[in-house]
Amino acid sequence: MAGQGAAKRRYDPKRRIAEITTATEKVIAERGIEGLTHRAVAEQAGVPLGATTYHFATKDDLIQAALQRAVDRYAAYLADWVAQRPELTPEQLTVLLTDALMGCFGPQRDNQVMEFELYLAALRRPALRPIADRFIELSIDALLPYVDPLTARTAAVATNGLTLRGLAGTTPPTRTEVEGILRRILTPNPDLPAPTPAADQDIPPGHA
Repeated sequence: MAGQGAAKRRYDPKRRIAEITTATEKVIAERGIEGLTHRAVAEQAGVPLGATTYHFATKDDLIQAALQRAVDRYAAYLADWVAQRPELTPEQLTVLLTDALMGCFGPQRDNQVMEFELYLAALRRPALRPIADRFIELSIDALLPYVDPLTARTAAVATNGLTLRGLAGTTPPTRTEVEGILRRILTPNPDLPAPTPAADQDIPPGHA
């Protein structure tokens, strides 16, 4: 009976899919999208090659699974981040977002590079674009408790661009630069008209 239970756990389809998806992320982190193959994933996961092709017929299927996992992970992170910070002033939000971005260029860099490679895979794979859209939608939704929809959209696009620049460029932006950009976006400008409800309705929350 014990042996039968172990066999069932070993060949549980959901667990196997999760193992293969995790291995896909690790392969992309080490070799990039170009180095992603079923064989490399099978070796990383410690499973037969046939197991990867059975659950993921193509390389694009592997990429899609990894991208979906990255989006789900980002959604959970943002939900927890917002829950712990029910109220923030524009200055507090500026500093905390800067903290998060600077972390992307430091200890979290390898993971961020992997996730951006997955995100950019949608450039040539239209089927991935609805999943990739979720990254910016989630960022906008996370900012809406603190700012109006237009500001949330602007800040989300700016942080996305700053992160990509910091990862792909020769040197990442400095903390002073990041704070300056975000402060300009998040701090109400008395010279500009305040957003109106009608204007806000033109930008549905959560849609990029």
